[in-house]
Amino acid sequence: MEKIYREIIHLLHQAGELVKEELAQQDVVVSTKSSRSDLVTNIDKLVQNYLMSSLNVLIPNLKFLAEENGLTELSDFSGKVMVIDPIDGTNNMVLQQKDFCILLGLYEEKMGRCGFIYEVMGNHLLWGGPEIGVFYDDQPWHMQKDLSLEDGLISFNSMIFRENMLKSHELSQRALGIRMTGCAGLEMMDIALGNRVAYISNLQPWDYAAGQIILEALGMKVTTISGEALSLNGREFMIAATPNAHREILESIGHA
Repeated sequence: MEKIYREIIHLLHQAGELVKEELAQQDVVVSTKSSRSDLVTNIDKLVQNYLMSSLNVLIPNLKFLAEENGLTELSDFSGKVMVIDPIDGTNNMVLQQKDFCILLGLYEEKMGRCGFIYEVMGNHLLWGGPEIGVFYDDQPWHMQKDLSLEDGLISFNSMIFRENMLKSHELSQRALGIRMTGCAGLEMMDIALGNRVAYISNLQPWDYAAGQIILEALGMKVTTISGEALSLNGREFMIAATPNAHREILESIGHA
């Protein structure tokens, strides 16, 4: 499988070049989906179509669960499934042209095999899984420290923090500080890199699949807010964290 993973990395870099070309030409067509802040662009669709057509050649009989083009549900996770978010952080891409990424999560018989988080503008790649290990910019990577809440930064989905859901204000006071980047993949990358201790959000499978595979391979926790396994079926409240911070969060919100 390592050869296939290397081919996937090449596809990600090619997709990143497509994104940069479109942004450089200022050729971004923006429309809305469920709300005025739920944006989709021609770049999202371009990247997803490119990845799907290329991955279909690379991995025979591959199924897809993806954010765009009517692929948001998958009832049968048997065989190999690729979960795709072509642009995670679309609002950031449109408004800032940074702080967004491409996410891929490869599953086999519903078991996470390998995740890929590609931060396009900085050209940083975090990838790996339980069998091959985890790599950051092609260097082997391991969990830095099992930090507690009081020793690090916590991140939230903005709605959760704004509405003080899940005792988010209390949790933020226990941590050293809070951060919000508006990109789930980069939040989970920051946990892997030791820049965050936890991230609490309400996500679709394509938002968390890649990060979950990578973080769990590093020995970290990615669960529902009751500590159960995520279902890969629809939007769920979730926690990604170091083991210590995960335990503290569950205790705080009453699900330990």
